[in-house]
Amino acid sequence: MSRHTAQHGNMPGAHGGRRRHIWPWIVLAVLVVVAAAAGITAYTFYKQAMEVKAHEEKAISLMSGLKGLSGSGASGVSKDTVDSINAVLPQLQSETAAAEQITNGMLWTLASHMPVYGDDITTVRGMTRIVHSLTTESIPQLSSTLGTLVNTSLTTDDGSLNLEPITQVATSMKAANELLQKLVKEYDALPQPKIGKIATAYASGKQQLNAAGTTINNLSSTLNIIPGFLGSGGAKTYAIMAMTTSEARSSGGLLGSVGVMTTDNGKISIGDFRSNTEYIPYGVGDPTADEQRIFNQWGPLQMSFDMRDLAVYTDAQRSAEGMRAIWQRTPWGASQSLDGVIMVDPVFLQKMVAINGQVTLSDGRVLDGTNTAEFLLDTVYKEYPVSMQDRYFTEVATQSISAMFSNINLEKLTQVGQAMSSLAQNRHFSMYSFDETTENSLLSAGFTASTPSDEANPKIGVYITEQNPSKMDWYVHRTTKITRTSCNSDGSQTYHVEYTLNNTMTNAELAKVPDYIAGGVQVPSLARGMAAEKMLMYAPAGGSISNITTSGNGTVSVAPKQTTLNGKSVTTTLVLLNPGKSMTYSFDVTTSTKATADLGVDQTPMGWEDPGVSVDTSACAIGTK
Repeated sequence: MSRHTAQHGNMPGAHGGRRRHIWPWIVLAVLVVVAAAAGITAYTFYKQAMEVKAHEEKAISLMSGLKGLSGSGASGVSKDTVDSINAVLPQLQSETAAAEQITNGMLWTLASHMPVYGDDITTVRGMTRIVHSLTTESIPQLSSTLGTLVNTSLTTDDGSLNLEPITQVATSMKAANELLQKLVKEYDALPQPKIGKIATAYASGKQQLNAAGTTINNLSSTLNIIPGFLGSGGAKTYAIMAMTTSEARSSGGLLGSVGVMTTDNGKISIGDFRSNTEYIPYGVGDPTADEQRIFNQWGPLQMSFDMRDLAVYTDAQRSAEGMRAIWQRTPWGASQSLDGVIMVDPVFLQKMVAINGQVTLSDGRVLDGTNTAEFLLDTVYKEYPVSMQDRYFTEVATQSISAMFSNINLEKLTQVGQAMSSLAQNRHFSMYSFDETTENSLLSAGFTASTPSDEANPKIGVYITEQNPSKMDWYVHRTTKITRTSCNSDGSQTYHVEYTLNNTMTNAELAKVPDYIAGGVQVPSLARGMAAEKMLMYAPAGGSISNITTSGNGTVSVAPKQTTLNGKSVTTTLVLLNPGKSMTYSFDVTTSTKATADLGVDQTPMGWEDPGVSVDTSACAIGTK
């Protein structure tokens, strides 16, 4: 689950004494040096600097007392959160106003124009102004919106979600979010400081303000899509496509079963889950010529494109279209139109279990927010026969999904909303609607997985399809190291990327696990315990990938080569990893000139929440040369 569950849990200053380092930009030694260099009275600068420091430390102390907005935020936002904001907001605004007034004075204006260190003063002034705007504009709007949800019952008499207040606050939450995103962009555009202490404080503040922006953006997006999703305009029917990432497919994993979910004015009903074997007689998901060539004609495992392989498509839209094509041929789907699909994996179910409470299986086993994913992705294949495996996935999915929006309050709503958004970002959860208006909302919210298409927010796409029929991808850990190497004169950035796949299974484990996990049966050329990873690598939208090299003790069975898939350029390769072996793909990435964010990764999900991505942008800042 996201580490930013609470709305403002990662705002600057929201952690009290533990994060007092956020604001020590105005340190005596630095300011005396700056003042002397500018020919300004050091004592005056010193006095004002200490006043700013005092105001900001008081603001930090006040913000640390906002209940539900500090720490990990795992408990969500509640009435106590709104009450605590309203209690301290006047004094909080007074402190940040005083600091902003000082740094907006003539002395600081003059200092901002001095050589070498002027940009540092500009950044300090900007940071103070932005935080004051946060306390006077963004937080009050947020408090008002949350107050509406606090003072209205979110649960109907039958335990369903009351959609009316959600619909009412969606617009105001959007306005508060847009203001916060504006402040985040302004903060990010401040000059990169040269003085070490200011640079450190700026980087820390940037990280936390961006995290707060992400958190609020996620909540706003979720509130925007909930009414349509839960049938405010009439009943909706969705196919729940249950993926097992232990046998990777581009958008998630092999589809073990498909359930039916109906939503109607806030009420969720989960119908029967049918095994993929029940769908196989009704054909395939109408692949394109490119999809046939890449996934079927090029092996060693030829994808069938029947129900089992619908997540092999890199875009959720293609998986949904394939699902509908098969659905319409079935006896149970021929008379019931499909409004959309929901693709979920065990990590998503685990988070829902953590929010809604533990699940007890029919054999008495108890699953909670820590062990559900591992049980469904590994343990079940070791301890239960194949005939019972889908049954337990169905039990978990039915209980956890049906409880998502039942007996809900503001605290639970924010938890569910943040979970949906954060897990969608890492492809543990995805939605697609065949209604154009609804789908535009889902796409805007980031709930529909697709290959990189946003030039402003660059991402590389790396999608995996397991070629050894097995459950070996539970043991394949993938990590990505991204290092910015230059900020180019045309506005683009260049990065060096190291993408590593590591088969963590040991020979001792291999000797114990069944063939159902280890594979090596259906494809004669692939051994037990071997992970055979077919990879598709996409450059960021408007950018490029170059200089691909490999290193490690695995085997690159098919060297990286460029081709096209449904109109987009893609690099394909195949790597074979025996137990204990690893392979690193190293390459350079250049973004579009329109990029305004750091490079990220969109990839096939693993069996846990951590995507294993680290980013080093210290070489330069976006917007510099």
